[in-house]
Amino acid sequence: MINIKSKTELEIMREGGKIAARILKLVADSCKQGVTTQELDILAVRKIKNAKVKASFLGYAGYPASICVSVNSEVVHGIPGGRILREGDIVGIDLGILHRGFHSDTATTVNVGKIDFAKKELLKITSDALEEAISMVRPEIHLGDIQNRIQKIIEGAGFGVIRDLAGHGIGRNLQEMPSIPNFGKRGTGPILKAGMVLAIEPMVSLGDWHVKILKDGWTVTTVDGSLSAHFEHTIAVTDDGCEVLTKI
Repeated sequence: MINIKSKTELEIMREGGKIAARILKLVADSCKQGVTTQELDILAVRKIKNAKVKASFLGYAGYPASICVSVNSEVVHGIPGGRILREGDIVGIDLGILHRGFHSDTATTVNVGKIDFAKKELLKITSDALEEAISMVRPEIHLGDIQNRIQKIIEGAGFGVIRDLAGHGIGRNLQEMPSIPNFGKRGTGPILKAGMVLAIEPMVSLGDWHVKILKDGWTVTTVDGSLSAHFEHTIAVTDDGCEVLTKI
């Protein structure tokens, strides 16, 4: 069952989404050469506390940090630590916040200093896939239509769609129905209705799509070591289209 949010609940999620967007931007802007991933988490913790919200990820299924920081071939769920960011790295920042009983989830991938053409294209195509998906969100469309469009953009550019991970519904729970893989067939899946809230998140590899989980039990990385990018927004379906809740 896909939860339908009331106008009051959507207003709360709108407030939370803007908070999450502001914190994500601050953390992403701090991805500089010489900074450790732990320092990014410390910054996020401070900003989350100042905003009087809670980190959705901290303690979720035992996750030990407030944000995920995934570098280069790490797809998602990278645990912040002593790793030092270096020139040419690409860094995925994923964060969720809990505001007045409702979660918001958002992610971006940024470059540290100068990056080569392949990395630029990877970031661009992944971001473009998310924006194209958002442009399609409206009532009475099959979710599979959106998933299919994401897949075509990514694979059409010669990149890999990560198939073992998916977006999701979101609200009082961090992860709700439906599951939203980044591939699918047109005319399949749930039909969207006003009041549904979705976390859509293309996850893309420069090479093969297969992934593995590292010994820390969390960090998901590409099996072939190829670079990966991840972008995400929390999006509400409205009467005549959609609203991106995690934008400033």
